[in-house]
Amino acid sequence: MTETSTEQWRDYPDEGDPGEHTVVGTMKVLKELYSPQLDNRRDILVYLPRSYGEGERRYPVVYMHDGQNLFDRATSFGEEWEVDQTLEAAADDGLEAIVVGIPNMGDKRLDEYAPWSEPRHNAGGRADAYLDFIADTIKPIVDRDFRTLPERESTGIAGSSMGGLISLYAFFCRPETFGFAGVMSPALWFGERKVFDFVRDAKFVEGKIYVDVGTREGREELTDVRRLRDLLIDKGYRKGENFLYVVEMGGSHNEQAWARRLRQELQFLLGLPLPVVQPAAS
Repeated sequence: MTETSTEQWRDYPDEGDPGEHTVVGTMKVLKELYSPQLDNRRDILVYLPRSYGEGERRYPVVYMHDGQNLFDRATSFGEEWEVDQTLEAAADDGLEAIVVGIPNMGDKRLDEYAPWSEPRHNAGGRADAYLDFIADTIKPIVDRDFRTLPERESTGIAGSSMGGLISLYAFFCRPETFGFAGVMSPALWFGERKVFDFVRDAKFVEGKIYVDVGTREGREELTDVRRLRDLLIDKGYRKGENFLYVVEMGGSHNEQAWARRLRQELQFLLGLPLPVVQPAAS
């Protein structure tokens, strides 16, 4: 980190924080960062790779949504994604990246994660402002204060459910910023499924897309994700090259399932050999 930073990164968890924290490795937190795009404040979390303190190496960066669920059971809505545990365990195999966790804003989550409004929920439509917050406010701070690889090819965005939807949207509408996207169990139904027309009409973007779903998420969800798979293939994305599609047998719509698939997702997106995976349903 630079000595000229106007923001103050602290160790996470802060000394004296309540709760039973489950974080491992090196974590930093920037308290109450203001978003001029959204006119609100939230903490920003950063996981640093295991080898970060050993030299001057620079690292790819993954921006992930629902940040309170990524690293710490004390702040999550139930179980956590175990992002930190996954990357600590995978470091010996060369899987290292900086992960930026962006917590959601509770009852404003749907507004920020949805590009389109959803009449049934009376929410949505602020995704562009949220992505501007990531690209124009958070990313410059992270690139300034940490040893990142700032180019789009080394910058990704990932999330699940509504976080999967906004990650897919970001890949196509902010290609100058994001070169890869992790789209886990995406909520493709939100906004009356406008995402399909959006993807169909979008220009082809160079980069990698990971898409997954679990077989216990429901018939509609499986149908929607298969429709997305076919649409991406029609656009020119090729399985195993710049596109990976995974169906987890028995996978549900929860943090435990996303934690199980996380390493496979990151290895593909960061260009590392994939681990052995479960057979996928068609």
